[in-house]
Amino acid sequence: MSAADTTTPAKVPPRRQAPPPGPPPRPRRPASAKGGATTPWLLLAPCLLILAGVMGYPLIRLVTLSFQKFGQSQLWGFQDPESVGFANFSKVLSDSDFWQVVLRTVGFTAGAVVFTMVLGMLIALLLQRVSGWVKTLINIALVASWGMPVIVATTVFKWLFDADYGILNALISKLPGVDLIGHNWFASGPQGLAVIMLLVVWGAVPFVVITLSAGLTQVPAELEEAARLDGAGSWGVFRYVTLPVLKPVIVMLTTLSVIWDMGVFPQVFVMRNGHPEAQFQLLTTYSYDRAFVVNDYAQGSAIALITVVLLLGVVAVYMRQMLKIGEVE
Repeated sequence: MSAADTTTPAKVPPRRQAPPPGPPPRPRRPASAKGGATTPWLLLAPCLLILAGVMGYPLIRLVTLSFQKFGQSQLWGFQDPESVGFANFSKVLSDSDFWQVVLRTVGFTAGAVVFTMVLGMLIALLLQRVSGWVKTLINIALVASWGMPVIVATTVFKWLFDADYGILNALISKLPGVDLIGHNWFASGPQGLAVIMLLVVWGAVPFVVITLSAGLTQVPAELEEAARLDGAGSWGVFRYVTLPVLKPVIVMLTTLSVIWDMGVFPQVFVMRNGHPEAQFQLLTTYSYDRAFVVNDYAQGSAIALITVVLLLGVVAVYMRQMLKIGEVE
């Protein structure tokens, strides 16, 4: 017998079978879907509750009064309020004095916004070109003026432009051929409103400067350098590089300035010692005058509601511009 016959064959191990396939893995839900759509509303709930309590009731009350007959008799409870429909709005919109106040408010707001934005832009550009300590001093002055209470600032401006003791008349009178000693800046409506506009601009410029200065830091230096290499001057760099980058900030600041300047009240009220004359009436003071001087609270509420509608139109224009900017980007 040969060795080949006596050799036992090697055992081959059996092949392992693959485990049966398990159930397919469940797709992972994104993190935003886990919380559901209720999470953002839960986070906003405290703020919305505060806004509803602080602004909701006064606004509802304002709308209710504007559709009622509500005077001093109704205020003291001698008579019940009567629903008059749109009679208050018809009376207001057919009043020529109201439209004069509207035109005066629009002109005042436009002038204040233009001066605020132009002066704020010039100061913000200046801050980019001065030394560090000068920039610090200017920022301190801006924050100090911004933080000054409106009543205090108005009192200071009343003293500056006072006809008898105002320092501004004395300083201007030192110029050759100028004599403003005893000049009353509030003898005419345009001059008095110009003084009040200067006060409003003085209080609004710091916020605009600080915001625009923050926006200017986002302008790429490479784009400015490329524009200069292409032959653009300072105006060209500002127009074609800086302005497009700052456009969202400028739109936001302009809208906020329009809303704030249309709502100017304490500056006019305090500057005219609580009794603004007809040539100084704006929508806010005119609404106050009709409600608390004439004691026609319903008509005053109607004027205030018309003002709110005008401001909502400004907000709608702002939202449309921001959506256009978002589509372009």
